[in-house]
Amino acid sequence: MEIEKLKYTDSGNFFLMAGPCVIEGESMAMEIAEKIVRMTDALHVPYIFKGSYRKANRSRLDSFTGIGDEKALKILRRVGETYQIPVVTDIHTADEARMAAQYVDVLQIPAFLCRQTDLLVAAAQTGRVVNIKKGQFLSPESMKFAAQKVVDAGNDRVMITERGTTFGYQDLIVDYRGIPVMQKFGFPVVLDATHSLQRPNQDSGVTGGMPELIETIARAGVAVGVDGLFMETHPNPREAKSDGANMLPLSLLEGLLTRLVQLRRTILAFDRK
Repeated sequence: MEIEKLKYTDSGNFFLMAGPCVIEGESMAMEIAEKIVRMTDALHVPYIFKGSYRKANRSRLDSFTGIGDEKALKILRRVGETYQIPVVTDIHTADEARMAAQYVDVLQIPAFLCRQTDLLVAAAQTGRVVNIKKGQFLSPESMKFAAQKVVDAGNDRVMITERGTTFGYQDLIVDYRGIPVMQKFGFPVVLDATHSLQRPNQDSGVTGGMPELIETIARAGVAVGVDGLFMETHPNPREAKSDGANMLPLSLLEGLLTRLVQLRRTILAFDRK
């Protein structure tokens, strides 16, 4: 599957989808993009900038949702044009698909909405790549039906993202058997190494997380051959306006990527023997 402006696709590396949870402003988005582009260029990791233009799924009414749809989407487009990289953002309704597609290269379907037929069809009809996050309540096998809706709507440019499965009320687990299962559908499979560590349904109404395990989750994904990794990162997660509890500090990303690339190379070398 080709994505315009995606570099280093012949490097043998996993690709990376990374950026802030939500666009908080232009300077913040540009700072994050510039630093990750530098890292991924040095490591020859294909990179897609991630940022939500609006957060529609929040626990409390007073939670931050965004700086304004058009303003945030224009920032996303500016990031892509400035650094010549593809950009991905979430959409939540069928009407949003056409609007967001004017600004970004990849449309992401949130996990809770992965069975919404009208949303999947609308995303497909834009011609953009469609990244479908696996619902916390779905088996890996069932994701073939979500992907098939996009294909049947005339678009075979599909990715599927594993982001953990509900375990009780306040935890998620990752079943790594699901990665090869979903790869059999013929689409790239991504592992979300940050949302998989969320601790939902906290008494405070603010989702918790275990960011200290991001490297553990990512290493395991690379070990089983995932096609791409998804991570949310921020210069100061404690000050992030959304999902700060499970985001990776930006200062730690370069070291993590370096180790993951080394792991990937080791596995590929072993497979060639």
